[in-house]
Amino acid sequence: MNTKRIVIALTTALTFAAAVSAVRAAEPDATLELHEGSVAAGIGFSWGSGNLTYQGKTSPFSVDGLSVGSVGISQATASGKVYGLKSLQDFNGNYTAVSAGLTAAGGGSVAVLRNQNGVVIEMTSTTQGVKVTLAASGVKFQLKQ
Repeated sequence: MNTKRIVIALTTALTFAAAVSAVRAAEPDATLELHEGSVAAGIGFSWGSGNLTYQGKTSPFSVDGLSVGSVGISQATASGKVYGLKSLQDFNGNYTAVSAGLTAAGGGSVAVLRNQNGVVIEMTSTTQGVKVTLAASGVKFQLKQ
């Protein structure tokens, strides 16, 4: 029984590693920046908004379901590279984790997300000591009108 669990764990880890490697091999179609204010101790928050830069144009968007779990943070930020974006509207949707919990240089964290349109976001927290966590139902990104 333990051998079966080990094989499943290794297969899962290799699948995540392959997904991350595939994302990093290509040039991003767009970039994004997330900015938000203070975090309450022990509660965290959902990111409120950000900007997507695609084909030289910046578009604002809202985010729901992405939290940080650190205490005493007055300003939390994250940035990301967006892949597989064929049209601006493909960015909208619910994203689930392809992989998460990787540690970035400088103490940040990396999450790789994918939506129903095949768009992949490799997101890195840029506030030192912040760990990006995902809601159980995933993360919703929505362009603002």
